[in-house]
Amino acid sequence: MRVLFVDDQRNVLDGLRRMLRGLRKEWHMEFVESGEEALTLMAKLPFDVVVSDMRMPGMDGSQLLGEIMNRHPGTVRIILSGQADQKSVMRAVTPAHQYLSKPCDAETLKATVARAYALKETLNQESLVRIVSQVTTLPSLPHIYTNLLQELQSEEASVKGVAELVAQDVGMTTKLMQMVNSSFFGIPRHVESPAHAAALLGLNLLKPLVLSAGIFSQFRTDGLKTYSVEALMEHSVAVSNLAEQIAKSHSDDKDLAEDALLAGLIHDVGQLILAANMPVEFGKALALAGEKEIPLCDAEIECFGAQHASVGAYLLGLWGLGDPIVEAAAFHHQPMKCTAEGFVPLTTVHIANVLINEIQPSCGITYDLKMDVEYLEHLGVADQLPSWREMADNLFSEKVGLS
Repeated sequence: MRVLFVDDQRNVLDGLRRMLRGLRKEWHMEFVESGEEALTLMAKLPFDVVVSDMRMPGMDGSQLLGEIMNRHPGTVRIILSGQADQKSVMRAVTPAHQYLSKPCDAETLKATVARAYALKETLNQESLVRIVSQVTTLPSLPHIYTNLLQELQSEEASVKGVAELVAQDVGMTTKLMQMVNSSFFGIPRHVESPAHAAALLGLNLLKPLVLSAGIFSQFRTDGLKTYSVEALMEHSVAVSNLAEQIAKSHSDDKDLAEDALLAGLIHDVGQLILAANMPVEFGKALALAGEKEIPLCDAEIECFGAQHASVGAYLLGLWGLGDPIVEAAAFHHQPMKCTAEGFVPLTTVHIANVLINEIQPSCGITYDLKMDVEYLEHLGVADQLPSWREMADNLFSEKVGLS
C-alpha cells in the first residue's frame, strides 16, 4: 500500500515517521511539506491513500484533496488536522472521504488507512473504484430535497422537521452519517440514527451544510427511464422498519435495533450510486435481470463485474461508517460470506430484504430473492421465520413507513 502524508510542519511529518516506523514493510510511505510537492510526486508515482493537513500556506488541504479527486480519482483522501474554523471544514466536507483530528493516536490512524485500502481491494474493479471514490454526495428524491430546503429557510425551522425528512431519504441519511461518524465537527461519540445526527449537529450547522456546502442534491433521471428511485426509497424504508422490528423481537439490545434501522435504510445505497453515475450501464443490468428473470445483483455482475452491494459497502467504508453497517450493505444477499459472528444487523437486513421483496419486489423486477435458511439455521433462529413474515405482512397492511 502506498501512502502519502502532507503537512507543512516538518516536526509533524517527523512524528508521523516515528509513529508509523513499524509499518515500513507493509506500507510504502512518502512525506512532503506542501500541496504542490504532493501533486508533483503523484504525477510520477501512484498512491492509494493521501493523508493531508488542513491548514497549509499556499494550497491548503481541501484544495489539495480537490485536485487529487480530479486528477487521481481512485485515491482515498483523508484530512488529518487540528482545530480548523468552520469555513475551512465546510470546504473539506466535499473532497475528503474522512476527517481525523489531531492529535490522532497511532492505532486510529493505522486502522483508518488500512481499512480504506482493504475496502478498495474488495471491490476489485478499477473503473468502479474511480467512480465511487469521486462520489461526494448522493442524490435525493426531488420532493424531499425541496421540502428540506423550505424547512431550513423557514423562520420556524426545527431539528425534528429536518430529521424526519432526512430519515425518509437514503442519500441524505448516508451523507449525514458520514459527517457525524468522522471528526469533522468534533462529535465525541458514535451516532447511529439520522434523528440523533441532526440533533447533534443542530440547525446552525445543518443550514450552511445544506444551503452553502451543498451536501445534498436532487436525483435526475436523465439517461435512466426504467428505474424508480421512489421505489428504492419505499423499499429501503420498509426494510429499515422491518429490520428494526426483527432486532427488537430477538433481543433487548438497543444498539442492535438502532444499527438494524440504519443499515436497513441504506443497504441498497450501491443502487443509488450506479443509477446516478452509470445510468446507461445500470439500465442494461435492469433490462438483463428482467429478460433472464434473475436477481439484479446477478445481472450487475454480468454487466459490471461487481454487484451494488459491493459498490455501496465500499462507499460506506470510505466515508467511515461502522463495520456493522458496512457488513450489512456488503453481504445482505450472501450473509454466510460475512465473518461477523452471531445475530448482527446484517442478519436483520438479510431477512427483512427478502421478506419485503416477497410482498413488493424491489425495482419492479419479479424474481425471488433467496432466504439463506442455512445461515439462519446456523444461528438457531430459522424457526422464527413465520413470525417475522407476519411482521412483514402487517407492515404493509398498516402502511407503516410507506409513502
